[in-house]
Amino acid sequence: MSTLSGFTVPKTQTACVVPAIGKEIEVRKEHPVKQASELKPGECLVKISHTGVCHTDLHAKQGDWPVKPMNPLIGGHEGVGIIVAIGENTENSPVKLGDRVGIKWMADSCLNCEFCRRGFEMNCPHVKLSGYTVDGTFSEYVVSFTNHVTPIPDELDSAGAASILCAGVTTYKGLKVSNTKVGDWIALPGAGGGLGHLAVQYAKAMGLKVIAIDTGDAKEKLVKSLGADAWVDFKTSKDIVADVKAATGGAGPHAALVTAAHQSGYTQAIQYLREGGTLVCIGMPDADIGVNGFWTVFKSIRVQGSYVGTRQDAIEALDIARAGKVKVIFEQKGLADLKDVYEDLEAGKIAGRIVLEVSKEENTGGRLGGKQVN
Repeated sequence: MSTLSGFTVPKTQTACVVPAIGKEIEVRKEHPVKQASELKPGECLVKISHTGVCHTDLHAKQGDWPVKPMNPLIGGHEGVGIIVAIGENTENSPVKLGDRVGIKWMADSCLNCEFCRRGFEMNCPHVKLSGYTVDGTFSEYVVSFTNHVTPIPDELDSAGAASILCAGVTTYKGLKVSNTKVGDWIALPGAGGGLGHLAVQYAKAMGLKVIAIDTGDAKEKLVKSLGADAWVDFKTSKDIVADVKAATGGAGPHAALVTAAHQSGYTQAIQYLREGGTLVCIGMPDADIGVNGFWTVFKSIRVQGSYVGTRQDAIEALDIARAGKVKVIFEQKGLADLKDVYEDLEAGKIAGRIVLEVSKEENTGGRLGGKQVN
């Protein structure tokens, strides 16, 4: 076994546990910590400093997706922390003790199957999912995997970097597969939300022109400050499809990236996309998305599912943030506030991202990772 010099792994920790599907979170202050001697080859123990909260975590708690989570479960998949132990007989580890790393939705994959070799690691039949099929980051310590944790650039602060590990890489990957090029128009339904506000920034960093679709003065101000070229308020617009097309000069956008888990975002996109356009599906309603077959064929529309991202996608997403082109807008709370955050998520009261400070860190890195809002 290998443990960070001068560090003693505690026997217990504070962890937020969902005991069974649909049950309330329990904040357990004496939850066991896996010791260094218990780590398998390839496993590492990470002391978490910050973790983001995602709507997926709410689905994990409720168990309302077709793929069910394990239980009891520690949720969370946007964690940043320090590696304090690595399993014995771990060979050729790409990370070392003391490294600051990120833990993503995709916790581990075999790296050897056809899907992994072709860049579809997230579809590996042996994939492990943080905060879903293995315990996640709503705890002081988490066991992860040396081949899949992501090094965090020194220039990024931990709190701001946390949401890049899910919301950031997910929107960035969606843009990568959107079949767009510099100067193309892309529509972003839900542009003022947690994923959407990052999609605006990544799209601008990639040279795209952005039509932001959302509602409210605050969100309009936000997306325009982030570089959106056009704004459509879905509540005040009398004809969303017409307004989106008008913003592009009449033909419609080259692509739409739908992050909202609602059918209307998909049905409208098929109507306003220009011929040969691409519909990128990221939001995951467990229902028919209502894509009209006639117009999809007649307009030569490409429908593209995009599911999180690979290890390389995460590195690229963080590099763009390191360059100062993307900042996460977030509100910071404590781990003990997670129960209240879940209640607000269920009530639809949260806009943007929530990041939990799990423990204090000695070195918080630089200041380019995000912007905290109070």
